[in-house]
Amino acid sequence: MFQRRAIERHPLDADGIKLYTIAATARPVALSAYLPQLARMKQARPIDWRATPAFAICHDGASARYLVLGWWGNDNEMFVAVAVEQERGWIEDAARYSFCLWDMEVMWHERNAFVERMYGAEPSLAAYRASHFVQA
Repeated sequence: MFQRRAIERHPLDADGIKLYTIAATARPVALSAYLPQLARMKQARPIDWRATPAFAICHDGASARYLVLGWWGNDNEMFVAVAVEQERGWIEDAARYSFCLWDMEVMWHERNAFVERMYGAEPSLAAYRASHFVQA
């Protein structure tokens, strides 16, 4: 059954990627558990992250840690990569893992922020990066 999860925003990473955490429990999410994998995911892709509107969701799920990296490209497409922490380490496998309904709350905000701040007459990456999801 759906129960709202705590969603928090955090300062941008060194490349300007927005950082969010989602927790299935009342415990705070330790970003330090996710940041090395986020660095690997970014490095594995030929993207200029400093010039790309992007966000990451560090999600302490009920059964595993999920890291969702989303970025905008090709004018108006959102690309997503998902890694899940298993006993043998982090795994990216699109046939097994994806984002979930709690992540979609952040994604909806990110979609709207992209449309309003990057897809209009005067695109502003700074304005996009300044816009963060705020839980009601």
